[in-house]
Amino acid sequence: MVDSGATSVFIHERIVKEFKIPTIKLDKPKKLRVIDGREIDSGMVDKYVQIEIEIFGHSEILSAYVVNTGHNDMVLGMSWLKCHNPAIEWKKGWVTFNSEYCRDNCLHHAPQVLAGKTPDLELKAVGILPDTYKMYADVFTEGEMTELPPHRPFDISIDLKPGAVPRHGPIYSVSVKEDEELKKNINNQLAAGHIRPSKSPMASPVIFVKKKNGKLRMCIDYRKLNDMTVKNAYPLPLVKDLLITLRKAKIFTKLDLKWGYNLVRIKEGDEWKAAFKTKYGLFEPLVMQFGLANAPAVFMHFMNKIFRDLLGIFVVVYMDDILIFSETEEDHVKHVMEVLKRLKDNKLYCAMEKCTFHVTETDYLGLIIAPGVVKVDPAKVTKAVDWDTPENVTDIQSFIGFLNFYGDFIEGFRNIAKPLYGLTKKDVPWKWTEKENEAFLRLKEALRTAPVLIQPDPEKQYFLECDASDYATGAVLSQIGPDGKMHPIGFLSKSMNEHEQRYTIHNKELLAVIRAFKLWRHLLEGTEKPVIVLSDHKNLEGWKTNVELRGHVARWQETLSHYNFCIFYIPGRKNGKADILSRLQKLRPEGGGESSALLPENLFIQAITPDHDLERLIQDAYIADEYSQKVIKALEENEKVKHWEWDNGLLCYKGKIWIPNNKAVRKLVIESRHDNMAAGHPGQFRTYELLHRKYVWASMKKSVNDYVANCESCIRNKHSNQVPPGLLNPIEAPDKPWEEITFDLITGLPESEGFTAILTVVDRLTKMVHFIPTTNEANGVDVANLFLTYVWKLHGLPRKTISDRGPQFTSQFLKQLHKRLDIKPSFSTAYHPQTDGQTERLNQVVELYLRHYVSHRQDDWVGLLPLAEFAYNNGTNASTVGPPLMHGFGLMHQRESCGIGVFQI
Repeated sequence: MVDSGATSVFIHERIVKEFKIPTIKLDKPKKLRVIDGREIDSGMVDKYVQIEIEIFGHSEILSAYVVNTGHNDMVLGMSWLKCHNPAIEWKKGWVTFNSEYCRDNCLHHAPQVLAGKTPDLELKAVGILPDTYKMYADVFTEGEMTELPPHRPFDISIDLKPGAVPRHGPIYSVSVKEDEELKKNINNQLAAGHIRPSKSPMASPVIFVKKKNGKLRMCIDYRKLNDMTVKNAYPLPLVKDLLITLRKAKIFTKLDLKWGYNLVRIKEGDEWKAAFKTKYGLFEPLVMQFGLANAPAVFMHFMNKIFRDLLGIFVVVYMDDILIFSETEEDHVKHVMEVLKRLKDNKLYCAMEKCTFHVTETDYLGLIIAPGVVKVDPAKVTKAVDWDTPENVTDIQSFIGFLNFYGDFIEGFRNIAKPLYGLTKKDVPWKWTEKENEAFLRLKEALRTAPVLIQPDPEKQYFLECDASDYATGAVLSQIGPDGKMHPIGFLSKSMNEHEQRYTIHNKELLAVIRAFKLWRHLLEGTEKPVIVLSDHKNLEGWKTNVELRGHVARWQETLSHYNFCIFYIPGRKNGKADILSRLQKLRPEGGGESSALLPENLFIQAITPDHDLERLIQDAYIADEYSQKVIKALEENEKVKHWEWDNGLLCYKGKIWIPNNKAVRKLVIESRHDNMAAGHPGQFRTYELLHRKYVWASMKKSVNDYVANCESCIRNKHSNQVPPGLLNPIEAPDKPWEEITFDLITGLPESEGFTAILTVVDRLTKMVHFIPTTNEANGVDVANLFLTYVWKLHGLPRKTISDRGPQFTSQFLKQLHKRLDIKPSFSTAYHPQTDGQTERLNQVVELYLRHYVSHRQDDWVGLLPLAEFAYNNGTNASTVGPPLMHGFGLMHQRESCGIGVFQI
């Protein structure tokens, strides 16, 4: 501690004893008084020490009185300050040694140690710039940005997807304080040249979030812009590869860049795309903003270019975190100098309060790095296994639910766990005996010692399972390993404070997601493949479509805007790991219980159940199913059972997975083939056909019919398609696929990505469809272009087309196109749409699909069209006996993981 109120130099008696420093008695004891004149309680000062201290190259020998200095190891008072005359920057908390005395006597000087073991006074506290690097003090500047950074080759470009239409969001109302901050922010940025007035047709809304210090921060909600932006595939470095370069390092310096994204310009000509609207006008930024989808990739490319020839030699860089490492102190000074020089040359700045210099141990990207050692906090694993002995069936179900995920990693898992499974059976009384306790302890020990964690691979997809109870949050980050199985990377379990415990269920679940992304930011920010977030809370699936965000939820939105992710719902019992972590008994506060759901679950319709989770539930259900146990026993004893086989832990009957007599499991299996977005809530026939491709059980058709008949979403959205009795006159079917097609327009839809209509095209033979977004104003030229772009390139020219008598289909352009391409057009009878009944029926199908899954704002239907098209083409058509995909392309979709094709996990 530097204290101008102290008259001399003092050292704590604890330090003297700890380092066994010899003391020297004073010839004459001295009285010591505090600032108000009172003598200290410890009495007279009667000894002192001579020691060597070194502060980042500033080395000297001094004498210090031995006293109780309270919380400070040493106090450097006026006698020392007068001698060295350091420059003190009070605001920044810096001490710079640059006096004539220091240059002659202290700097780069290593005198002989005179007494005892030198105390380790290496300054590890942040906020102090070593004098060695004073020439680069401007790299650690305080205050706000006042200059516009220069254009560079790495300016961020905002490339829009083909066909993207400029969109603009609403202006959100602001409070008085927010209004003051808004005006201040706009005025400051205009003065600095960071923004300028705009006439852009695209505009994103402004929101405000509260920082930890209580101040407001203006943010821009770029969600709509990001949806239509072409993603930059520039890779982020592999963390495990970065760490390999640190094997011989013995000394470290860590630098944290300040204003990182804002130091990069937006590419000239793209500024209008990032425009934002306020009550004071429309503005466009000239510097890269937080929340832009490609900001992480662009910034990483920029940093790699600056340090490319140093990377892996004595520098590793991950986004705005720079780690400098060396084997010797002498080399380290040179290395730090070179890095600071490049930062200065490129006008990049560091946050002094987040930097550390010349240390032998530091934290970097969530790891503890020391010479020859890279350590992970063991608490991340022990938290996952530190639960109390189960006291009831609910506890044991939670424990088994957690362990099910790790069953493949523990030898003999199911045999060890068999006594615990017995306690979960229906009508079995709770009785915890030595047998159950031994199984419980064996499983805990096996989990502690099993190599369950894998190194993260940024090229693969991340799976983040999150859950929240009333008092804690839990999360597990996982990836699929080389063996094709899911392995955890890390665990998170954290209690909530009193304020967080008052959150709604929805916000508690979202808090679990936020905490997980913050903990694993270095892994999840800027991923090319979306992070799959799995939650047992259905409300979160629609979080990205919220109309307006405020308070801490708005702040969370800003945080999550940096990540590429999707949220999917899975039932709580299948989300066992994260669910357990959020419900550990030691985190539970006294009193209170679980809250009810934010909304009744039957109001939410979308559910995606990963097949690997379903299969685990099916395996568990075999244990309690008497018939399945008989078949399994026979197969294990190598008996031949006709049509049955045992395949990777699953019973198969005639090549299809057998579902035991368990109502809950059967319901989940049907749900995966009916409620799924890639299925589209089909009718009884199509649901059964999709299900029967992979699964089988007795009375399956009745189970399916009952489920579909009682599906609340179907009841709410569907209407009767029964026609009145009468004579039918079907049109003669063509001989070849795509020889005859029908097409029609669905108009008057809410605007979505600039589109307001759908062109539907159907092959009359195979019933294969295409759903093409367009506008109400589409004319004959537009329809012809859409036909050539989306249909002709895949299927060639049809011999005949059927449509209604809309002006788009009777225009002179289309007539000429038909004549030129030798296509025979056919128009339905006016006011008699049954002539083109196939397309009219299809229009009802796509409209019904969109009603099932569109957001409450009904402005996201364009993104659902590919899924609607796949769902229809993948379903079996009764008139063609097979799915259109099979007849149209000569194939059936083979990938059955997670149910209905590629949309599954």
